[in-house]
Amino acid sequence: MNSTMPWPGSGFEFAQPQAAFWLLPALGGAVLLGWLVFWRRDARARLASAALLSKIAPAVVGARSTRRAILTAIAMLLLVPALMDPRAGQGTESVTQRSIDVMVVVDVSRSMLAEDASPNRLARAKQFASDLVESVGSDRVGLIEFAGVPSLRCPLTFNHRSFRLQLESLSPQSTIRGGSMLGDAIRLASSSLGNAGAAQGKGKVIVIFSDGEDMESEPVEAAAVAATEHGIRVVTVGIGDAREGARIPIDERGARKYVVHEGEEVWSRMNPTLLKEVADAGNGYFVEAGAAQADMVQLAGLLAMGLERESREPTEVLSKQPLFQLFAALALVLLVAESLVGGRTTSGVTA
Repeated sequence: MNSTMPWPGSGFEFAQPQAAFWLLPALGGAVLLGWLVFWRRDARARLASAALLSKIAPAVVGARSTRRAILTAIAMLLLVPALMDPRAGQGTESVTQRSIDVMVVVDVSRSMLAEDASPNRLARAKQFASDLVESVGSDRVGLIEFAGVPSLRCPLTFNHRSFRLQLESLSPQSTIRGGSMLGDAIRLASSSLGNAGAAQGKGKVIVIFSDGEDMESEPVEAAAVAATEHGIRVVTVGIGDAREGARIPIDERGARKYVVHEGEEVWSRMNPTLLKEVADAGNGYFVEAGAAQADMVQLAGLLAMGLERESREPTEVLSKQPLFQLFAALALVLLVAESLVGGRTTSGVTA
C-alpha cells in the first residue's frame, strides 16, 4: 500500500464529530474547578484577617491554586478535540482488496408471508440477509429475488448500502409470476457469479433464504452444477416451521383472509429435506433457522472457510493525516505543568 503524506491545515475535518458531546462534561469540570478556587479563597478570608493571612498563607498560595485550576481546565478542554479525531491533508492511498463474492438469494413467493416466523418469513429472511451482509465486512455482495421467475436485483458490489436498499424493497408483489422456482434462482445466481470477473473456484458463495417450497425446478441438480462446474458453494437457510407450518395471509379488499386451494386453507411448512439436499449437492451446508433467530455472524465466518479470496484491482482512497496526538500531547504537557506548579510553599502551607 502506497500513500502520500498530507499536509496539515488543508481539508481539515473531524472524523468523530459526535465526540463533541464530551465538551459538556469538560466545561462542567472547568466551572467546578473555578468555583473551588473562589471557595478556597473565601474560606481563607474567613479564617483570618488579610494582615494575618499574608503571614500564615502568602498570596502565592492562592495564585498557585488559580494557575493549577486553569492548567487542568485547559487540559480537559483540549482532550475534547482529540476525541473528535481531527484530520487534515489531501493524500491518497492505493488499496488492494481481497474478498469473496456472496450472492444472496431471497425467496419472495407468497408462502414467505406465513407468520410462523415473526413477523413473517420474508421479513425474517430480509433481517437475516441484512445481518449477514453486515458481518461479511469488505466482501462483494449481490441480490437475487425469486418466486415463479428469478430476478437480479443488485449485481455484485462493494456498496453494501445499495444492497440494503434493494433488499428492503423486496415483496411478493414485486415478482412477475407466482410460484417458487428455486432451481432457476440457483442457475441465475451461478451465471451472475461466473460473469463477475473472478477466477473459477475462487471465493464464490450462494446463500439462499427460503422455506424450501419448489415447483419441480430441479434445485438439487442446479446446486450440483454450480459446485462441480463453477466451484461455487451453495448454502441454504431454512425459514419457517417444519412441523405445523402456518397459513398464508392475503389482503382481499381490506379484509384479512388466507390462501385457499380446493376449498381448504393452505398450510405452508418449511421443507428442510429439500434445502439440505440442495446444500449437500452444492458442497455447502444447511442452516435450519426455523421460526427462531439464527446467528448470521457465525454464518458469515463459515462462508469463506476453505475458499480462496480473490484479489481485486487496486483502488485509490483519499486519506488524511490524524492530528489527535497534537491535542493529546498538549493536554499532557499542561497536566505535567500543573503537577509542577503544586506543592508546598516556604511557610509549609499546602496549595
